[in-house]
Amino acid sequence: MFHASLLVVIPDSILLIVGVILLLSAIGFLGWRLRKEQQRRRAQEERYKELELKMQSLEVENFKHKLNPHLFKNTLNSIQSHAYQTYYALDKLSNVLDFILYESDSKYVAIKEEVDFALSLIEINRLKVSPLFDLRVKNKIPQNHPLYDERLMAPLITIDMIENAFKHADLQSPDAFISIIFELDSDDFKLTVTNKISTKAPLKKEKSGFGKESFRKRLVATYRDNYRFDQFVEGDVYITHLKIKILEHKTQMLTAG
Repeated sequence: MFHASLLVVIPDSILLIVGVILLLSAIGFLGWRLRKEQQRRRAQEERYKELELKMQSLEVENFKHKLNPHLFKNTLNSIQSHAYQTYYALDKLSNVLDFILYESDSKYVAIKEEVDFALSLIEINRLKVSPLFDLRVKNKIPQNHPLYDERLMAPLITIDMIENAFKHADLQSPDAFISIIFELDSDDFKLTVTNKISTKAPLKKEKSGFGKESFRKRLVATYRDNYRFDQFVEGDVYITHLKIKILEHKTQMLTAG
C-alpha cells in the first residue's frame, strides 16, 4: 500500500510578503543603527566644539601663570586621530582646560585638585608615546589625609616637572621610561619625576613651559623656606624631586592671618 506525501504549497504572494517584511525589518534595523551612529557622532562633535570654545577663552584670557595654548590646541588635534580613545582623551583634556580656565588664577588650590589636574595632563601626554612605552605613575596620596582637600597648593606647580620629563625623555630606546610619583605624608607633599635622558636635543618651541627660573621664583614667592627642589643626573637618568612642607606652610599662613 502506498501513502502519498502531503505537500504544502505556499503561494508566491505569501513568499513575496514575507520577503518584503524581512527586507523592511532589515532596513529598519540598519536605519536604527545609522541613527545611533549619527547621534554618537553629533555628541562627539558637540564635545569637540565645546572644547574649542574653551580653547578660545584660554587664548584671550591673560593668566597670571602663562601656558602655551598651542600645546593644548595641538593635543586636541592629535586626539581626533585616536578614534578608539577619543571620549577618554577628550574627557581628560576637558578636565585640564577647566582647571586652567577656572582655578589657575587662584592663589591656592586643594592638593586633590592639583593632583587630579596633573594626572589628567599625564594621560594626555600618554597619547604621544607608544602603548608599549614604560610610563610609571604612582599616586601614593591617601584620600583620607586631613590636608588632602585643603587649599594649600599653588596651581599648576606640578606642570613644569611633568612637561620636562616628556620633553627630554628618550622615547625611542627599548629601556626608555618615565616615572612620576605623588606622595603626601604627615607633613610634606612630594613629587618625584624620573626619566631616561634622550641623546637628541629637544625641539625648541617658542614660549613652551614656564622655564626653570620662573618655576623657582614661584616656589620662593609661594612657599619661601618651606620647600626643597632638587634636580640631578645619575648616569643617563634625570631625576627631579620637589618637597613642600605643607603643614609648616599652613601654620605660617594661619599665624600671618
